[in-house]
Amino acid sequence: MSDLDVKLTLIGGPTLLIELAGARFLTDPTFDAPGRYESAGIVLEKQRGPAISAEAVGAVDAVLLSHDQHYDNFDHAGRAFLAKAKNTFTTQAGAARLGKSVTGLSPWETVGIASQSGNRLHVTATPARHGPPGIEPMSGDVTGFALGIDQPGNAVYITGDTVWYDGVAEIARRYKPRLVVVFSGSAKPRGPFHMTMDSNDVLETAHAFPQAKIVAIHNDGWGHFTETEADLVKSFSVFGIALRLQTLELGKTAALAI
Repeated sequence: MSDLDVKLTLIGGPTLLIELAGARFLTDPTFDAPGRYESAGIVLEKQRGPAISAEAVGAVDAVLLSHDQHYDNFDHAGRAFLAKAKNTFTTQAGAARLGKSVTGLSPWETVGIASQSGNRLHVTATPARHGPPGIEPMSGDVTGFALGIDQPGNAVYITGDTVWYDGVAEIARRYKPRLVVVFSGSAKPRGPFHMTMDSNDVLETAHAFPQAKIVAIHNDGWGHFTETEADLVKSFSVFGIALRLQTLELGKTAALAI
């Protein structure tokens, strides 16, 4: 596969518009204004609204929803946005809750979609664990996604809400994406343990995918995020790999060659 051009537009939190091979993908749609959410005794505070409105984003070929059960990944306006998507992919459990218009995927399951330019793209669900071992009954099912053009997983890997663990290592053994989008921020909504990647996890991920550029999202705009993109920049600089970390500006489209 020759070099690829990809466009990335960070809308805020975990919400990223990915334009690849004529297709438009949106990760975890969150378009609500700032506010507080309470569920199962957990309070989440959104501190910043989206840099781009749902109306300005427009229609997409697919929403890649890592999970539907947490407001910082899927809020009220994000739920309404699904009507703008030709496809929505998420976990099997999430699809059962959201209804027939949503496709649930099991880990390693691959489906194909056609872009407007006629390219056939592969969307593969990848394993994710939303916190320490044993967290699953509390956090629920989560998925990541691997996108490919001429074969599964050879273009972009999106971690979803996960920490570094054996499942992510297995993705690196199976696929060689050109770009890895990590959900970072070291989220701590329940206590001192992190539910999304901290700097150490992102460094592990970068080491596991040595051929990939790294983009970090899900680290801004919510009160329970405890690490910023600036923290990652410092960590990557210490390890001498700062050039591998591609930073994004909210609301601005970055064109990358991968």
